[in-house]
Amino acid sequence: MQRAASRFRVLADSTRLRLLRVLHHDRFNVSELTAILGIAQSSVSRHLALLKDAGLVSEERAGGFVYYRLRDQDAAASPLWAVLAAEFAEGGADGAAAADTVRMQEVLRRRREEFDPSADPRQIVPGQSWAAWARALGHLLPALDVADIGCGEGYLTLEIARWARHVTGIDRSDDVLERAKAMGERRQAANVTWRKGDLARMPLRDESIDLAVFTQSLRYATDPERALAETSRVLRPGGRILVLDLKEHDQTWVQARFGDRRAGFAPGELEGLLQAAGFRGVRLSIGTRQAGNPFVVVIASGTWPPRNRMR
Repeated sequence: MQRAASRFRVLADSTRLRLLRVLHHDRFNVSELTAILGIAQSSVSRHLALLKDAGLVSEERAGGFVYYRLRDQDAAASPLWAVLAAEFAEGGADGAAAADTVRMQEVLRRRREEFDPSADPRQIVPGQSWAAWARALGHLLPALDVADIGCGEGYLTLEIARWARHVTGIDRSDDVLERAKAMGERRQAANVTWRKGDLARMPLRDESIDLAVFTQSLRYATDPERALAETSRVLRPGGRILVLDLKEHDQTWVQARFGDRRAGFAPGELEGLLQAAGFRGVRLSIGTRQAGNPFVVVIASGTWPPRNRMR
């Protein structure tokens, strides 16, 4: 009875129930759980220690990480898990639970795409690494001058630098740019410049770049039309624009937490914005949808007309 009382005291906490709900789907390490729950790593570690002491979770080492998973999850052997599983299923519509599910799906996606050696060993095949495939495609691209507009911490900027002639990473946050610069120095990227600037006022000369890239940044623009007009200013005639952003969604918590100006773009809306800005040959495609993940990427591209076609 003492063990049961101890377990129920541990379960009388919403954060620990959220942890158990996530671990009901898969095993995760502390960093992943921190990203999924959106709370401090120290708090996650403390709650995991209590769950482990109560015999509710166990840990295992793999690929240099410590992973946590549920213990005694067989409902036939432990009726407690049958009760919890039913509660988790009923509470899936709860706001916090829905947000946890979305972030969990994103963590699992990154595992698959980043060639994570701790993932399913049957999937450890180079051809199934999306990051490796993207780098392979870079071998086929010409050397270009590229602007990564709204570059954030510079992960994509440094990937582009592998094949571009030069990349300019632009962001309005000093803190973010400092982290991007530090990572660029660690990777010894000699063909990258980091500049502070806004989407509507880029620190670039007229007709100075061949490719403008917006990755998950255009939806932060106060005025997307103005941002695209500014992009046309810095593009050389015949230059290209590439936009990857979220398809319109109904997850209102995202705007409150991340400061998005809008909940993504309807595909036709993004296509219309590019055409209205003067881009030609606009192409549109939609990313894949994963079960349980309400976010889908919409991809759009277009060409800034050569001088003899410009009005």
